[in-house]
Amino acid sequence: MQKELNVLVVGCGNMGASHARAYHSLPGYRIVGLVSRGPESRERLNQELGGDIPTFGQYDEALELTKPDIVSINTYPETHAAYAKKALHAGAHLFIEKPLALTVEEAQEIVDLVKKVNKKMVVGYILRVHPAWKKFIETAQTLGKPLVMRMNLNQQSSEQNWLTHKNLMQSMSPIVDCGVHYVDVMCQMTRSKPVRVSAIGAKLTEEIRPDMYNYGQLQVTFEDGSIGWYEAGWGPMMSETAFFIKDVIGPKGSISIVDRPKEESQDIDSHTQTGCLQLHHGALNEQGKFIKQDEFIDTSDEPDHDALCQLEQEFLLRAIQKDIDLSDHMEDAVNSLRIVLAADESFKTGKVVEL
Repeated sequence: MQKELNVLVVGCGNMGASHARAYHSLPGYRIVGLVSRGPESRERLNQELGGDIPTFGQYDEALELTKPDIVSINTYPETHAAYAKKALHAGAHLFIEKPLALTVEEAQEIVDLVKKVNKKMVVGYILRVHPAWKKFIETAQTLGKPLVMRMNLNQQSSEQNWLTHKNLMQSMSPIVDCGVHYVDVMCQMTRSKPVRVSAIGAKLTEEIRPDMYNYGQLQVTFEDGSIGWYEAGWGPMMSETAFFIKDVIGPKGSISIVDRPKEESQDIDSHTQTGCLQLHHGALNEQGKFIKQDEFIDTSDEPDHDALCQLEQEFLLRAIQKDIDLSDHMEDAVNSLRIVLAADESFKTGKVVEL
């Protein structure tokens, strides 16, 4: 029987709470500490999980006292790199929410350190464990090349959600924070090298720092001729119309996520829900008519957000117990970050960035 792995959960907000529930419910894990800057979130989560977990206001103290096997980092992005390095130097495996770091250089340093100390690191690319999104990617790979990939996630936010978005924009724009997910999907669909990135954006509020923007769209070109765009905007002014587009076109047809439950963009479950995949076959007969009708692939039994977080933690547990090589997973995380940061540079300079 495998021994339980002691987990220190850092960050007790939305993502940290979901991952903590996964550790709490899965055999093989034991939470040895909850860390957050504010006492309210960690105490609330502690009570939900039984009330007997040590809680901390300081990461360094928690790391020293609990001596965890795993550190789960679910904090704001500006802390990710420093916390990750401290955890690795303390001999812990890592789960870390995206993005891995604020710069490509620092992200690569973390990956190199993971390999040097012979630990496992899983980056929180939640769509990689989502059954419907995996099917979406697999089907896109059958459409031929080049691919045209159209994706967005605009979020009309208010109250606590708008506060969270403003806090996130202290360090990065929406196309960087959310864009890594969808650029990662594009890279999986094409399995081709990204060569060129451009972006546009706009600052639609005075409630964020002067050099930040809360709406942006990036465009990426791949070596095989495939192209993709991703659009993201945050704030109370954002439209709810067409806030969720996931559509891929190739020479043989197209695959689209359609017929979602009609939820508002602040609902976190709606960020991953699919409902149905529509596969369109582009082949025509001699009369110019479509040979096949569109296929609808039912995905209505998909997992909710907490269940997806549990799938991520099951993946981490297998990787540790079975010594699975995560090199490709980590390098893909660096690659997607490279693309979205290039888009950020393109917006700020007004120039196309060659990769």
